Amino acid sequence: MDSANPNFHKRKREVDRLSDNWTALLDNMLEMVILIRNDNMIEFMNKSAISAFGDLRNKKCHDCLCNANDRCQNNCPVKQITSGKRQTEVLETQIGDINVSYTSVSFRGYRGDKLVMLVMRDITKRVHQAREIIEFHEDLESILHEKIQELRETEKIREQLSQQLNVLERKLQKKSYTDEMIGSSRQMRDLRGMIDQVAESDATILITGESGTGKELVANLIQKCSNRSDKPFLKVNCNAINDSLLESDLFGYEKGAFTGANAQQKGKFEIVNGGTIFLDEIGDISPRMQSALLRVLQNGEIIRVGGNKTFRVDVRILAATNLDLAKLVQDGRFRLDLFYRLNIINVHIPPLRERRDDLVDLATHFVKHYRTAFKKKIDFLPDSIIGRLLLHDWPGNVRELENVIQRAVLMARNNVITEKDIHLGETGTVSSSGDYLNQVCVQFGQKSLKDLTADFEKEIIVKCLRKNDANAIEAANELKLGKTALYAKMKRYGLSPKMIKKL
Repeated sequence: MDSANPNFHKRKREVDRLSDNWTALLDNMLEMVILIRNDNMIEFMNKSAISAFGDLRNKKCHDCLCNANDRCQNNCPVKQITSGKRQTEVLETQIGDINVSYTSVSFRGYRGDKLVMLVMRDITKRVHQAREIIEFHEDLESILHEKIQELRETEKIREQLSQQLNVLERKLQKKSYTDEMIGSSRQMRDLRGMIDQVAESDATILITGESGTGKELVANLIQKCSNRSDKPFLKVNCNAINDSLLESDLFGYEKGAFTGANAQQKGKFEIVNGGTIFLDEIGDISPRMQSALLRVLQNGEIIRVGGNKTFRVDVRILAATNLDLAKLVQDGRFRLDLFYRLNIINVHIPPLRERRDDLVDLATHFVKHYRTAFKKKIDFLPDSIIGRLLLHDWPGNVRELENVIQRAVLMARNNVITEKDIHLGETGTVSSSGDYLNQVCVQFGQKSLKDLTADFEKEIIVKCLRKNDANAIEAANELKLGKTALYAKMKRYGLSPKMIKKL
């Protein structure tokens, strides 16, 4: 084109004006703008781009804009130069230490050369924030994982502690139950250990011992310490019910089985199913009952009276007797097979005369119990009385001792138990008027005739009231005494019908 031509200069000025305007426009943009020629040389950078990367004009874009750490990826802006395609999506890359998002546009310059315009935004801060968030999430996830592991370990420990606590509570509960057995002798310690050892099993237990030793108390403790402690528990005195009634009571009966059987009735074994039954005085049952009971022990089955259908029951059996079952077997009065079934575990309670070390503990326990029941303020037993108690043979065992202490607490005057209040005989009470008179004579010189007579009168009133089941009117009639006079004497001696009934 001829430079002398006036139109040339005019067009050149217009191009320069447009170029200046275009440059000014790009310089005012906040985005970083870079123009790259087809030969990969950087043609133009606006102020934002120069501020970010320095002045890279007339330098190879491969040397300046590609990642210097050989991390050039497919989304590198330089690679867009040779593609000749218009980029419509926003890409991200890293140039040096700066993270950018960019778009690229291919176009022809006013001289007809091919150019690529890169428009970039600095997203370094956003990338750092995103990275911090990711790291925070990773840290948080790691912390949560650690906490979850700690919680799991804590839960395991808690479960272990809970199990140990349950075991300890169970042991403490069993100890509190066995503490109901008063006495610290070796025999009683062995008995508590035996109960603790066998209670949790479902084995049949035979409790043996003389009358009055506390066989029912042992049965109660075994049931409380067993795994069936929350299940039904029934007690049956086999000696108190005749044979036919005992069978129907234990096993039930069908309608019409006997006169008066108007409806089907379940027996105690069915009622207590899943629980425990205590058969006291088991040595007194008849051969017929022995056979029926053997079926329960062998097969867990019962047959109702008047029926032929068997019923399965799950019942733990505790039995007790004061008889020598082995001797009964030898005499042919007790089945050998039933004896073996009952005697899987034998818990023997020694008589009181064989464990005199427990006598003081027992006597003290009964004094505390009955002073509360009778509202007396009795604090101790004199040594002279304890000596008498220790010398006695106690044929009635603990029951006899309890009766003696009960009567002594009731009869005591001035809130002190004296020797005259302790009556030791075959049953723990006055056996005859001669015995009592002899005991009164021993007190000559210690009490006046008036006091001795008062004691004797009090004893007579107590006897008469007990005979008439604490009915004061009937007692007054038998004593040929007015009702008002009797009540006055009862008040004088601290007696009441309610108190008499407890004797």
